[in-house]
Amino acid sequence: MSEATFTFRVDEELKDQFFTAAKSRDRTGAQLLRDFMRDFVKQQQEAAEHDSWFRREVQIGLDAANAGDVVSAEEIEAEAVAWRAEIRRKMARR
Repeated sequence: MSEATFTFRVDEELKDQFFTAAKSRDRTGAQLLRDFMRDFVKQQQEAAEHDSWFRREVQIGLDAANAGDVVSAEEIEAEAVAWRAEIRRKMARR
């Protein structure tokens, strides 16, 4: 892996506080900044993957609905009534 220098401006007081905090964790500021950058990149990749998954799932649902593969509100309510009754039975046994 090749390395590059990353230079940016930051308030002097913030820089001093950051380096002090890093030192209290036996880390250098550079080590922490690399960790923060890795974490940020990982979070962005995971968010992009989740977004892609979510869009695929929505499209699957839309395609199913467009093909008429849907469940009526009455069927859902009947399942919910049965589910609630089962929960009540289980709670009554306790």
